[in-house]
Amino acid sequence: QVQLVESGGGLVQAGGSLRLSCAASGRTFSRSHMGWFRQAPGKEREFVSAISWNSITYYADSVKGRFTISRDNAKNTVYLQMNSLKPEDTAVYYCSPVRWGDYEALLNYWGQGTQVSVSA
Repeated sequence: QVQLVESGGGLVQAGGSLRLSCAASGRTFSRSHMGWFRQAPGKEREFVSAISWNSITYYADSVKGRFTISRDNAKNTVYLQMNSLKPEDTAVYYCSPVRWGDYEALLNYWGQGTQVSVSA
């Protein structure tokens, strides 16, 4: 099973940008559909974006036009470029393999994620 490490979070002002990375290990990454999820305090985990093994992308309405997901299979890494950040984007961001079509996370456990904090 793939092991995932998220990085790149931080504290930014509204309107700023961050680039998150998800580094994967294992031999099946290039055939895996990958997604980003986030969880804010007091809220359920929320789907953000997904990218298929051949780089088809999908976004939640809340981030469409502001976030861009990409992948580099040679580096076993998935990225999330976040622009025009809003305070409501504040959350811990996680990556996970996903089922394509309904974007259900396929992890049986979640890592520590990376914290994104956006101030007003």
